[in-house]
Amino acid sequence: MGKRFYYGGQAVIEGVMMRGRRSVAVAVRRPNGEITVRHEPLGALSTGRIREIPLLRGPIALIEVLVLGVRALLYSASVSLEEEQEVSPALLWGMVILGFIIALGLFLALPLLIVHFIDPHVSATTSNVADGVIRLVVFLIYLKAIALMPDIRRVFAYHGAEHKTINAYEAGEDLEVDKVRGYGTAHSRCGTGFILIVLVIAVLAHAFLGRPPMWIRFLERLAILPLIGAVSYEMIRFSAANIKNRLVRVAIAPGLALQSMTTREPDDSMLEVAISALKRVIADDEPPADLAEETASIAGMAGGAGGVHL
Repeated sequence: MGKRFYYGGQAVIEGVMMRGRRSVAVAVRRPNGEITVRHEPLGALSTGRIREIPLLRGPIALIEVLVLGVRALLYSASVSLEEEQEVSPALLWGMVILGFIIALGLFLALPLLIVHFIDPHVSATTSNVADGVIRLVVFLIYLKAIALMPDIRRVFAYHGAEHKTINAYEAGEDLEVDKVRGYGTAHSRCGTGFILIVLVIAVLAHAFLGRPPMWIRFLERLAILPLIGAVSYEMIRFSAANIKNRLVRVAIAPGLALQSMTTREPDDSMLEVAISALKRVIADDEPPADLAEETASIAGMAGGAGGVHL
């Protein structure tokens, strides 16, 4: 029996992206009410053995999420405006770079700038811990601020639809709106929880970096960010594999609670979209009919010859 695969995704504009073993699918609700689904195979970097190497697989997964997420977001925007067209690589990477610069300024440079004013009055360790706490506060304010935007609230509702659908699937439920509706909008592998883990680990890691000039502190934090992300990713995987453990459930509780800021209760039309995306990648993961028949035939022969059934 192979290793269990965890389906995942993210909300986009009027839609949901889902990632499977072999493909990624984006389902979007058009202005006329129809659901359109686009799916494409994943590249070798997303499906190769390198994804099984601890610590290395984390940064790779984050890069994949970034690229697939931006592409899905741009596609959903064009479909929801009924202006479907191919996204140019220049536009894609331009948006990625711009978003990265804004994130660095907001979550790395701004906390350091604020801490700079209290540095003469506190120790280096206190300064670094304060930097991390301020970063967490900035993140929470950021979530609160964007949640005031009606369009973002709809994205958060689709985020809830994505979680409900995956929760239902992982519980063995049929992927039907009536069945999916009753599941929760929080999920243990959510990116919101991942970011919280990153922020907490960063506080601990930065506490030992000393207090060099501010620009060096900025570069130090930037340099160890991939390692912090890799460790956080492994912690998310561990919690997913041990979700029934009481201590694990206690540890992930803050991340689940934080998702109340990034998810909303979806309506049935949003659930339909999320279900469409997940069904598409599940179908892509199923073996071809002829291969399935051949496998069943071989299994039947083995059983008839006295094979052991577990």
